Amino acid sequence: MSRHISKAPQAEDGASAPQFLGTRIRGLRKRRGLTLAELAAQSELTAGYISQLERNLSYPSIPALFNIARSLGVTIQWFFASEAVTAPEDEGYVVRKNSRLSVYYEDGIIDQLLTPQPNRELEMLHSRFPPGTYSQTSYSHEGEEAGYLLSGQFELWVGERHFVLEEGDSFSFSSQQPHRYGNPGEADAIVIWVITPPTF
Repeated sequence: MSRHISKAPQAEDGASAPQFLGTRIRGLRKRRGLTLAELAAQSELTAGYISQLERNLSYPSIPALFNIARSLGVTIQWFFASEAVTAPEDEGYVVRKNSRLSVYYEDGIIDQLLTPQPNRELEMLHSRFPPGTYSQTSYSHEGEEAGYLLSGQFELWVGERHFVLEEGDSFSFSSQQPHRYGNPGEADAIVIWVITPPTF
């Protein structure tokens, strides 16, 4: 788990990431009737760390947000948000580039949802990992996942296995196996990720 205040991620256009994640965490926690201490205990984080997230002073690691989501009874997909409006004729079928829902993590990692909400049996993500960014701890969940490395380099650990992927490589594994990943390269790693069912 990360305990430091991370630098703010940048959107694709270079602007600062929108400050919606902390507000959504706090709002859902209160609707669930949980104190900071109770959510911290359930998600195996500290109350101070969650407080930083809720005040938009820090961005979570991927495993930390996964633990928070699970403790609040939702998937990470619940925290995706966008300021763009989906056209009525696209709703439920098409996601336009400028209306993707996004979630921002520590160290500049960004996930964008490529499948419409509510998803049915799968979700597809566009994930950006800046150089040198890694998930520090492994995590697991229900389902299967696969990915395609669109650009850059990517490291993947699944259970005891370790893989180094180059542009054009793809992968697949059971999400129930502990996994973590990162970008060892000098350029952004862009991964198209598919997860079924959408438990992430």
